[in-house]
Amino acid sequence: MNSSLAMLAIFSTTAFVALAPGQDHPSMPPAMSHEEHMKQMSTDAEMKKRGDAAMGFDQDRVSHHFHLTKTGGSIEVHVKQSADEDSLKQIRDHLRSISQEFSDGVFTGPIATHAEVPPGVPIMRERKSRIRYTYEETPDGARVVIDTRDRSARTAVHDFLKYQIREHATGDPLSVH
Repeated sequence: MNSSLAMLAIFSTTAFVALAPGQDHPSMPPAMSHEEHMKQMSTDAEMKKRGDAAMGFDQDRVSHHFHLTKTGGSIEVHVKQSADEDSLKQIRDHLRSISQEFSDGVFTGPIATHAEVPPGVPIMRERKSRIRYTYEETPDGARVVIDTRDRSARTAVHDFLKYQIREHATGDPLSVH
């Protein structure tokens, strides 16, 4: 092997190994083909781009959490860096708006982010008068608490939140806690 090829081989190996610890993208899940993994990464990147536009903040600078409760659940968004005042303001503005929009039966944000109508939305629209959305600030972000006594509405809220947990890959429990 000539020295140019040897250097290229060393550089290629070094570049590949250098990416592994920091991982520019998630590792491939077991039982997923490379093609499926690449497609999933592309789908995630598209959703992130749509989310940036629909929510008004950089998805990489925040963390989302969705919680199911006996009376509904909550949507929480937090800044990853406490000094990120711009994202903090954007989170609070967005969730304040979402609280009002959802109360009015308007779900354009989640539909734009996911490029489809999330599960639960049709019933949440239909039963909007039976669901209360309360905006609350947290030290590092904000939350919308969703509360209902209506069984059908609560099931719809849970379906909506479970979808969000899966789509945003938050790792939050898919059951009431």
